[in-house]
Amino acid sequence: MVAKKLFGTSGIRGKINSEITCELALNVAKSLAKYLGNVGSVVVGYDARTTNIMLDQTICAGLLESGINVIKIGMVPTPLVGYATEKLGADAGIMLTASHNPSQYNGIKLWNKNGMAYTSRQESEIEEIYENKSYKSVAWDKIGKLSYNEEIKGQYIDDLVDLVNIKPGLKVVIDCASGAGSEISPLVFRKAGCIVTTLNSQVDGFFPGRNPEPNEENLQTLMKTVVAIGADLGIAHDGDADRMITVDEKGVVSPFDSLLALISKEFDGDIVTTVDAGLCMDESVKGKVLRTKVGDVNVAEVILEKNASFGGEPSGTWLHPDFCMCPDGILSGLRMAEIVSRDGKLSKLLESIPSYPNIREKINCSKDAKVKIMENMEELLVNAFDDIVDINSIDGVRLTFKDDSWVLVRPSGTEDYVRITLESKDAKRADEIKEICVKIINENI
Repeated sequence: MVAKKLFGTSGIRGKINSEITCELALNVAKSLAKYLGNVGSVVVGYDARTTNIMLDQTICAGLLESGINVIKIGMVPTPLVGYATEKLGADAGIMLTASHNPSQYNGIKLWNKNGMAYTSRQESEIEEIYENKSYKSVAWDKIGKLSYNEEIKGQYIDDLVDLVNIKPGLKVVIDCASGAGSEISPLVFRKAGCIVTTLNSQVDGFFPGRNPEPNEENLQTLMKTVVAIGADLGIAHDGDADRMITVDEKGVVSPFDSLLALISKEFDGDIVTTVDAGLCMDESVKGKVLRTKVGDVNVAEVILEKNASFGGEPSGTWLHPDFCMCPDGILSGLRMAEIVSRDGKLSKLLESIPSYPNIREKINCSKDAKVKIMENMEELLVNAFDDIVDINSIDGVRLTFKDDSWVLVRPSGTEDYVRITLESKDAKRADEIKEICVKIINENI
């Protein structure tokens, strides 16, 4: 039997009361406290999910019992936890969120004092404490203190607005998925000078308006609204607002890779992205393109290691090291609004980015099965193609072909899928690659 790992590519995540329980949350909090030496302070925030009141109280109890002071900042976007951890001089941050997953999911993400997510090495140390139950409670007179900080939200808003220069009057439609960005994101854009229309910006952890994943299927209302009111730009967040996707003035959802390339052009120096990012990155940015494993923490690690100017995933998870090392969908949206207000229509700007047929496919696969299938995936893929020029196994298996086409097969770190991502300059070739990969996976599940 394959040993289960506590952390995935984006913290701990799973279904409530089966994978994510109060017992797990309590012991993760106590494990973090042990990792911190049972001293110091931790910022705790949570998204709009209905189960977060339960988990928040459990997490806080575990920290206090273990001698850790808790700074509660309430229902906030994920980037505010990273920001607050750094600004308040806390030793760590905890965000309760399952990001773009449906409402029956929840999760736990840990943040360093510099606002960056915990690295895989740090997560392994937490896992070891958790598995060995080597955490401990402190004496009754050494328990932590509980405090609340409301002021940090206003500081965050002001600092964001100061970073951009948006011409007054830009018409923006913001769809917050009824998630954690619902209160703050529209306010930030208004303070920055935009005329804002909101969709799904009432906080509701059941996500009644749309699924929190910001993709074309879930953004039909946003797409129609942008066109109907003659807006310049549409902004869509996921459940915790660490991601952002745009809709152009024609109501078209921006291609993920093209959007990442467009923002990356704004920065001098090297840019960090993931193995699933397309060729347009290499053809657009000023510096080098450095590719790493999928997951914002992997991007963050390389940014710090290589002193890169910017980094992001095609999913819309972007990191702005000039502000904070936590992915920030609100700042990402602001910077796109700034570009549009300065340079004109988003549709035209995206036309300047090289674009090739791109396919993203996911195949249902249990947690155990997706690990097993990847054990010989490289061999299966290599045997299926005869024009491979490069094999990259840093995260899943990425093949590059003689005609510059490429395909990446990797297991999802957050959901029960095996993902196929590919790109080719020829649409027919793209479909051929996809069909071969789908067939291989289905035959070996």
